[in-house]
Amino acid sequence: MEFGINWKDIFTISMILFAVIDIVGSIPIIVDLRSKMGHIQSEKATIVAAVIMIAFLFVGEEILKLIGIDANSFAVAGSFVLFFLALEMILGIRLYKEDNPSTASIVPIAFPLIAGAGTMTTILSLRAAYDKINIIIAILINVIVVYGVLKSSGKIEKLLGANGLGVIRKIFGVVLLAIAVKLFAANVKGLFI
Repeated sequence: MEFGINWKDIFTISMILFAVIDIVGSIPIIVDLRSKMGHIQSEKATIVAAVIMIAFLFVGEEILKLIGIDANSFAVAGSFVLFFLALEMILGIRLYKEDNPSTASIVPIAFPLIAGAGTMTTILSLRAAYDKINIIIAILINVIVVYGVLKSSGKIEKLLGANGLGVIRKIFGVVLLAIAVKLFAANVKGLFI
C-alpha cells in the first residue's frame, strides 16, 4: 500500500502523537503563559506547529539520507526518546526539558512545546513504519485537538483539576511506553541485516 489511507494506522499515529505532544500535560504551562502574556495566539501557534511538523516529515528524511543514517537506526533511537518521555509521564520526573517558555506566546507554544524535539523524533520514527499520508492526517487531527485545548485551557484545568491532569498524563505515559517497546522491537532487527 504505497499511497493509501488506513484509518487504523491514523488512529495509532494520532494516539502516539497525542501522547508525545502531551498538550493536556502542558495545560499548566499554557495557563501560566496566559497569565503572564494576557493572551495566547492559539490560531497562529497551531498553524506554525502544523507547518513545522509536516515540513519535518518530508525534510527530516532527506536530512537522514544526507548524514547517512538509515530509517531503522533512527526509529530505534526514537524508541529510546519515547521510552524516556513515557518514564517522565509515568513517574512524574523531569529527565530533560526544553528551554523555559517565558519569552513570548507563539514561539514557546508552537516550538518547542507542541513541535519539540520529542515530536520531531517521533515523526521521523513513524516515517519508518507508516505511509506519509496517514502521518499527515494524524498530525492534522492532533493540531485540531491542540487548538481546542489552547482555546479552552482554563476551562479544562478547572474541570479536571491537578489530580485529573496527573491521571491522564500517567495513562498516556503507559501507552507511550508500550509504543516505544513496539517501535524498538519492530526496527532493531533491521540493524543487524
